[in-house]
Order: sequence, then C-alpha cells, then structure tokens
Amino acid sequence: MSTTIGIHALVRRTHEERVLGTLRAQGSLSRGELAKRVGLSRTTLSEITVSLLRRGAIIVADTDATLRAGSGRPAERLALDPDSGQFLGVDFGHRRVHVVVADASHEVIASGLERYVDDTPWTERVEIAFDLIERLSRETGVHYGALQAVGIGVPGPYRGGRTGTPAVSWKTQLAPDGVDLAFATRFHAPVFVDNNTRLAALAEAITRPDAVDNLLYLRLSDGVGGGLVVSGRLVSGARGFAGELGHVMADPLGRTCRCGKRGCLETIASVPAILASCRESGVEVQTLDDLAAAVEKGDPAVDVVLREVGSTIGRVLGAAAMTLDPREVVIGGEIVRIAPVLVEQAAATLRYELYPIPSDQPVVVRAAGLEDSDGALGAIAAIFHQSPLLAGYPESAASGEPVQQQRSAQ
Repeated sequence: MSTTIGIHALVRRTHEERVLGTLRAQGSLSRGELAKRVGLSRTTLSEITVSLLRRGAIIVADTDATLRAGSGRPAERLALDPDSGQFLGVDFGHRRVHVVVADASHEVIASGLERYVDDTPWTERVEIAFDLIERLSRETGVHYGALQAVGIGVPGPYRGGRTGTPAVSWKTQLAPDGVDLAFATRFHAPVFVDNNTRLAALAEAITRPDAVDNLLYLRLSDGVGGGLVVSGRLVSGARGFAGELGHVMADPLGRTCRCGKRGCLETIASVPAILASCRESGVEVQTLDDLAAAVEKGDPAVDVVLREVGSTIGRVLGAAAMTLDPREVVIGGEIVRIAPVLVEQAAATLRYELYPIPSDQPVVVRAAGLEDSDGALGAIAAIFHQSPLLAGYPESAASGEPVQQQRSAQ
C-alpha cells in the first residue's frame, strides 16, 4: 500500500469515526445537522454517509417534514444501525477462543466462546473463530459490513510481526503466525494484535467506574501471565515481555518450568500446579469443580495449599509493586472466583512487602471484575481511539493491512 493511499484511508476513517461519534452522542440527525456538527463539507459528508449506509453502519431512521426545502421531499434522518458490529474483539486462549462484538456506541451486542484442544494448529483456531463469528451473526442478527477494526489477543509472550523475530514459544506453545493477515483478509478491516493477558489488564483498568492509570495485573489459568498499565499506557516493553510475571523465579529449588528455568511462579500458581499440590497433600482434585467442592466444605489441606500459593503470589507482586508503585493490583482467572483466599493471602503478603513505604493511599488489591471475556474486551478497548489510556498507542493499519506491531519500547 502506497503512503498516499494509506493517508487517504486514514483521513477517510477519521471522518467516518467523527460521523459515527456524533450520531452516537446526538442520536438521529439530518445530513444538514450532521454536516454542521462534524465540520465537513456537504460533498465530503455525502460520500461518507453513502459508504456507511451501503456497509450498514448507519440507517435512515425516519424523515423530518419540518426540514424540507420548499416543496421538496422531507429530509432523511440518519442514525446508527443497532445491529451493526463496529468492533470485533477476539481472545485466543490455550484451549478456547472468546469473541465479543461491540456497536458504534461501544456497547457489547454479541459474544460467544468455542473450545479446542491445547495443540490445535493456528490455522484451525482461526477457522474455529471465523465459524463462531458467523454463528453469532446468525443467532443475533449482528452483521459485520461496517466493521471498523479487529482487536486480537493471543497467548504470550507476543513479540508481534517483526521480520525475523517470530513469536516466542515456551516449548509446546504454538506461534500465532498469520493471524493478523487472516482476519484482515476476511473482514477488510484494520487488525491489532497483542498478548491477551496484557489486553485483559487494559480491560480491567478502563472498565472501572474511575479509570485506573497505574495497574498491575496477574492472571492465573493454564499458565500465569500478567500485564502492566503505567502512567495511563499499556506497556509491552522493548521485546514484548513486559508483564510476564509467570516466569519470574519464585522458588529456586522448585519444579522445572516449561520455559526451561526452575521455580517460576507458573510452576506454583497456575491451575495445573495448584491442583497437583492439592493432590500431593492427599486431596484428590482433578478439576476446578473438584477444587470448588473442596473449598466449599473447608478442606484444611486445600486451605493450606491455597494460602501458601497466595503468599508466593504476594511476594512476586510485592516486588513488582515496589518497582512500579501501582494504584491497583488485580488478580484474575476462574480459580480466583473459586478460591478467594488466594487474593486475600496475596493482599496480606503484599501489604507486608510494602509496609516500609508510607502512604495515605494504600495499594488496592482485588480480584478481577471481568470474566472469560476480559481479553476480548481489552482487544476492543485497544482499538477505541476515545480511551484516555491509549495515549501513545499505535494507530491501526489502513483497512485490509494488518498491524505489524512495530512498537518502540514503552
């Protein structure tokens, strides 16, 4: 794509966003009213609205006889199409893909989840995601003709599409090669790709009643990942490793991690590791449902395991908090809802670690407010230009051209 074409596409997309933003804020408007509010010439506005009408982003809501000129026909009033998917968020986990669709008002209008096995090739994962997206369209009536952008979260660490620097793999983890291109080709929209746990951190930061501009996030799942929001910016780091708290050494004599080191937090605090520790303590738990039952009946051996894990989490987060001084520390993952003592113990340990630092505003430690959609919601948030937490974030590439994530160190 030439620079000139890219600039024209960016200008056009900016005009479209202004029109959609105005209709979102003001409701239905005539073309004359819309032109005054967005500051575009009638000719330019006509081109933009014709395109948006054709793609289904907006509709003719009604006519206004009071706005007719002389004996001409009543003026049409334009409005957002409530069934038009404007933003698509996709979170590829190790064993499932979650899709969220938002309209021009940034409201979620459809979502769904589909599972697959851990070693499913990326080409098949993408096809599973496409099938899920089309199924959502059939079931809800949502359509994608006016899709503005696609945000995609992939398992980390993710280094982006830089030539000669493929995504890092922890042994059996597959690299998400070609995901951005596949979605850009399918939907003819700009594509943004980042680590799904980092995107979950962004979602937790901006979906609070008051946005948090300094946040430390940890997610406990099949693996352990993290994300950092520092001074209002989602941090990826020079090589895409920022927030990889799961591979911080927590026990030098611990188990060998899949990354090759020994005693990483992931070997202690991931769901498989916690279940294994419970079994070693004589409690036969194979699944999270088994763990939930043991927690419910107050099994003392399980409580000891969970408190020890929580303390280890707190020490790792305490070291990170001492370095970053976050406003909030958020711990996510399904296991946190099953075993809230993990957060309680981590909070107590972290408070001890930070005790020497005087403060009239202590660090808030809480469980994640979002659930399995967190990465997908964060992916959508990453493409909302209105978000104050996205200052300095790279613009999406022009329609049909995947983002290559050539981001400088943050």
